[in-house]
Amino acid sequence: MRDIMDFRFGIYEKALPYSIDWTARFDLARKLGFNYVEMSIDESPERLARLDWTRGKRDELLKLSRDADFPIFSLCLSAHRKWPLGSADDSTRKRAFDILEKAIQLAVDLNVRIVQIMGYWVYYEPIEPDSEEKYLEGLRRGADLGEKYGVMLGIENIDGYTYVNSISKAMEYIDEIGSPWLKLYSDFANLAAYKLDVKNELIKGQGEYVAIHVKDSMPEEVRRIPFGEGMVDFKEAFDTLADIGYMGPFLLEMWNDDSPESADRIAGALQKTKEYLRQSRYFSK
Repeated sequence: MRDIMDFRFGIYEKALPYSIDWTARFDLARKLGFNYVEMSIDESPERLARLDWTRGKRDELLKLSRDADFPIFSLCLSAHRKWPLGSADDSTRKRAFDILEKAIQLAVDLNVRIVQIMGYWVYYEPIEPDSEEKYLEGLRRGADLGEKYGVMLGIENIDGYTYVNSISKAMEYIDEIGSPWLKLYSDFANLAAYKLDVKNELIKGQGEYVAIHVKDSMPEEVRRIPFGEGMVDFKEAFDTLADIGYMGPFLLEMWNDDSPESADRIAGALQKTKEYLRQSRYFSK
């Protein structure tokens, strides 16, 4: 008989209060019922600076994590929005790859298992005829680094009508590159928000997932929608994942903007996620 304890749940760093230190972050996440936290490397100077932490700073955080017995299991690399792998500018692409290499090296030093790669070819600049080709080349080089350092890279299907907005599209890259170090880190709420067939898309990624984002969404809106108040059919999503045998981690992706109610919101979202799981074929097969 399956038990809810068979699942691992993570929480995105940006869901937690910004002002607390890592020890308090680990402690709060555990108290709320999570098994790990996902670190953010975004385009802000504060978080981007983590890529250049000294060995001492990295060792200090790793010790805090080990002392708390609470891992930083994954890393969300959204800094590529500002410095995209598919940029038309050579210096921007070089910067993008440097960021990716440093993120993988940081993952090694912090015992992080997964680096999430966003599916934007470019973000703030217009799409050019060769944007996708350049993005694909960046992924290929990244997969080589993942293999070198033993770190998994996971492509996220992102919001929008272009780029890697579907699991089908991400699978084209995974099949073409053919690396065991480049897989899927998928988000079914992003699929729902842009009217893609969630069930069929999830099936297409069978056997390729390293993690799954859990959140709710509305049409063309994928952030800050309270769980259960949007358009996502959680039962269908979890039924499908159960049918294809997925038992990897679930990461609750939330942005609480340092709200004083953030802990209550996170706890409520995790409770609803567990309820959706219990109602799914994970527990009725």
